[in-house]
Amino acid sequence: MKTSTRASPMLFAVACGLAVANVYYAQPLLEVVSADLGMSHATAGVIGTVTQVGYGLGLLLIVPLGDLLNRRSLIVGQTLLSAVALIAVAAAPTAPMLLGGLTAVGALAVVTQVQVAYAASMANPGERGRVVGVVTSGIIIGILLARAVSGAVADIAGWRAVYLLAAAAALGTAGLLYAKLAGETRERMSYPKLIGSVFTLFAEVPILRTRAVLALLIFMAFTVLTTPMVLPLSAPPYNLSTTETGLFGLAGVIGALGASRAGRLSDGGHGQRVTGIGLAVMLLSWIPIAMLPQSLWGLVIGVLTIDFGLQSVHVANQSLIYRTRPEAQSRLTAGYMVFYSIGSALGAIVSTLVYTHAGWTGVCLLGAGICLTALVFWALTQQGKT
Repeated sequence: MKTSTRASPMLFAVACGLAVANVYYAQPLLEVVSADLGMSHATAGVIGTVTQVGYGLGLLLIVPLGDLLNRRSLIVGQTLLSAVALIAVAAAPTAPMLLGGLTAVGALAVVTQVQVAYAASMANPGERGRVVGVVTSGIIIGILLARAVSGAVADIAGWRAVYLLAAAAALGTAGLLYAKLAGETRERMSYPKLIGSVFTLFAEVPILRTRAVLALLIFMAFTVLTTPMVLPLSAPPYNLSTTETGLFGLAGVIGALGASRAGRLSDGGHGQRVTGIGLAVMLLSWIPIAMLPQSLWGLVIGVLTIDFGLQSVHVANQSLIYRTRPEAQSRLTAGYMVFYSIGSALGAIVSTLVYTHAGWTGVCLLGAGICLTALVFWALTQQGKT
């Protein structure tokens, strides 16, 4: 990396993985949290939705600050505030207070995207895709491990202990980042102008528009799978515990290898090819996923492949976007990831409703339909670009 910072891509990967995990700890805990706080199954999906809404607000209002403020101060400050928000969630006595705390957790978890933009801006242009791939691998591994860790901790010590443990991890991460990140001087710009420029970039950068739409669709499809997955697994004939349910997320860790490879291919000018293959893999993944409840192995295979495809597309998206405006890395990230957050929020709430009315078959048809839409959209908009 071409900077005085002592932070390596691997450090960013670990820090980002821990930060983004805060958004996903609740997914295997829907049953126990809703039962503890008197929430119905129909409203359980709101737990994931409010966190994603907070994440979306943070993307728009906080991430662009990476182009304005000292990013070490911004990253460390967000991480410390995340610890406070996580403690508030752990202590929440009522559902409204829980939802408020989770909204704050989501908003502050966008420190992940500040770090992605920081790592990309520090990389040499010919290695940017590789660096983004390494950091993104850490993010997705953090998302997947979050489900396994939260399920295991909840079985042993209750769901509130999950958030206390996460708060401790955030405090430790803040100290490490403060020691490793270098200070910097940023350009001067008013905050309203900074936020406004995020929308201006959509008008000025066509590839940002197309890749943002792809982000919305692929993350919506992924959340359609992961949000209701706990419900059929915890019901007869399997009756899996939260620990066992969380372990299903580990299958996708193997798919993290796709992010690193996708980054290298994008550096070599093959971003469109990576995108097409990744979208096709996501679509085909719904075939084994639909085998549930007849086969748990089908679900394992499907989780592995859909995550592989998603990471490949996501890294290709970011690599292509970051080529356009090096001086606006954080704002490009904010604009792109707002669509990710919208897709994730829509997937969380819609999938829960679909499962209630149409079961697992309905969920699979919905997810496959979204992936097919993404593939067709890509085919119509690529126009021979690389």
